[in-house]
Amino acid sequence: MYLLIIRSGIIIKLSRINKMNIKTFDFNNLFVFDLANNHQGDVNHALKIIKNIGQLCKKNRIRGVFKFQYRQLDSFIHPSHKENSDNKHINRFLSTKLNQNDFQLLFDEAKKYDLLTMCTPFDEESVEIITKMGFDLIKLASCSAKDWPLLEKFPESGLPIIFSTGGLSISGIDDLVSFFTHQGCEFAIMHCISIYPIPENNFYLDQIDFLKKRYPDRVIGWSTHEDPDDTCPISIAVAKGAKIFERHVGIETDNIKLNSYSSTPEQLQKWITAYKKAVNLCGVKKLEGRPSLEVESIDLLSRGVYAKENIKAGTTLKRSQVFFAMPYEEGQLKSGEWKEGIKTTDEIRLNNSVKYKNISIPEKLKMQVLKSAVHEVKALLNQAQIKLNSEFEVEYSHHYGIENFKEFGVVIINCINREYCKKLLIQLPGQKHPYHHHRLKEETFQVLYGEMTIHIDDHTRVLRPGDTCLVLPGVWHSFSTEIGAIVEEVSTTHFNNDSIYKDKKIQKMKRDERKTTVDHWGRYQIPSSK
Repeated sequence: MYLLIIRSGIIIKLSRINKMNIKTFDFNNLFVFDLANNHQGDVNHALKIIKNIGQLCKKNRIRGVFKFQYRQLDSFIHPSHKENSDNKHINRFLSTKLNQNDFQLLFDEAKKYDLLTMCTPFDEESVEIITKMGFDLIKLASCSAKDWPLLEKFPESGLPIIFSTGGLSISGIDDLVSFFTHQGCEFAIMHCISIYPIPENNFYLDQIDFLKKRYPDRVIGWSTHEDPDDTCPISIAVAKGAKIFERHVGIETDNIKLNSYSSTPEQLQKWITAYKKAVNLCGVKKLEGRPSLEVESIDLLSRGVYAKENIKAGTTLKRSQVFFAMPYEEGQLKSGEWKEGIKTTDEIRLNNSVKYKNISIPEKLKMQVLKSAVHEVKALLNQAQIKLNSEFEVEYSHHYGIENFKEFGVVIINCINREYCKKLLIQLPGQKHPYHHHRLKEETFQVLYGEMTIHIDDHTRVLRPGDTCLVLPGVWHSFSTEIGAIVEEVSTTHFNNDSIYKDKKIQKMKRDERKTTVDHWGRYQIPSSK
C-alpha cells in the first residue's frame, strides 16, 4: 500500500505504508556533498564534480547525498544591487548563475549515479521548484533558520528536512524543533558553526552531545567548514555520535581554485577514510561479549583456585584449604569467583586445580543471583537517568526460584502506597513475569526506558518510552522484555496477596516464597533472607 502526498494537484511524494506504520526516512550515515556555487556557472564543470562524487560514493559504499542551492536571483536580489553591489555574496551568485534547465540536467546526472538529492532553498519559490523536481530531501540553511516566511513553506514540500543550527541560540533551536514537530515533518538536526573556515577554537563539537541529549529522538549531524586536509574533526564527530556529515565540494583546474573550506575528491577520500577508521575504533555501543583475544589475554594473567591439601569428595571448602595462583586453567574456578561454602563432588589432590566439574554451589549462595541483579538494576537506572530517594522498599519477585531469577522475575521498587500507589517495575534483558491478575487493584503502566511486551488476555502490545497501558482488576496479564525495561506503575492501593496466578504451582506458594522483600537495596538483608 502507498500514501500519495499531493500539493497543488501534483504528486510530490510516494511513501510505502507497512500495515499501520508509514515508512520514515533514515537519516543515519548520510554524507552530504554541497555543490553550492563551486560549479562556477559552468554546467560541464558541475557534471564533472557529480561524476567524481558518484564514483567516490560507490567506491566507498556510502550513502551519498548531492546537494544543490536554489535562489531565484531575479527576485532574490534587490534591483539596485544587480548591477553593482558591495556584498561579495551577491556578486558571486550573479557571476555563477545557472538556469532551471541547467539544474535539471545536473539533478538527472546525480540520479544517474544513484546519489540521493537534496537542495537548500533560499526563497519561497525555490521550495516549490524543489518539490516539483522530486528531490529526496530539503535543507534549511543556518542563515534562513529565522526566516519564517520561508520556513512556513518547508512543511508543504512533504520532504524530509535537515536543518543547520549555525548562529542559533538554544531557544532558536527549540523553536525549529517545535515547529517541525507540530507540522508532522520528518527532520534531522545538524550542528553547524557558520564561520568559513572554522578556527580550531570554534568547532564546539561538544554541542553534538548536547543536541543528542536534548533531542534524543532526532538524528544529529555535523556540517563542517574546516581545512579540508584536517581529518581529526570528523573522527571526533563520529565519536560524539554524529550520523550525518556535510562538506562543500568541488574540483580545481588550471583556472578554477577552490575556497579554503571546500574539498577536492582526493581530500574527500582521506576524510571518508578517517570516518571509517573512527567508526571502527568506536565499535559497538554496548559490548555483549568480550573479544576472544581479550578473554585469552585476561585468562593468562588471572589466578586460579588450587587445593592446599588433599580434599575428599563431599567437603565444604574453607579458605584455609585453598590457595590462589597463576596460571589459571580452563574450566577452573578463578580467585574472583571464590566463595566460602563451596562443596566438592570429587576428590581434589594437593596442588590440583578446583574445577567447576568437581564442585557444587550450595543453595544459600543462590542469593548471589539477587546481589548481582542489584548491580544491574542500579546500572539500568543510571543509564535511564532515573533518580530515587533513600526511602523505598524493594521486592525481588522470583516465581520459579531465585536461581531462575534472570529468566523469570522483576524488581519492584515501592515508592508510595496510600489511596494511590506508585511503583517502578524493572526487568533485566530477557526476563519474563508470569500471567496473573489482581482482585482489587487497577493499574496503569507507562514505560520510562527500554521496551516491554505486555500480554493482556489474548492481546499483545509492545510498549516503548511514553506508551501507557491500563490493566483493570480481574484481567489476566503478563509482561516481558528483550532489551530491559523500566516501567512506572500507577495504581489504586496495593494489597498483599491480591495477585492470582495462572500457574497453580505459583498460586500455592506463600508470598515470601516467591518474593524477597528488603528495605532500600537490602545491603545487609539479602544474605540472610533465605
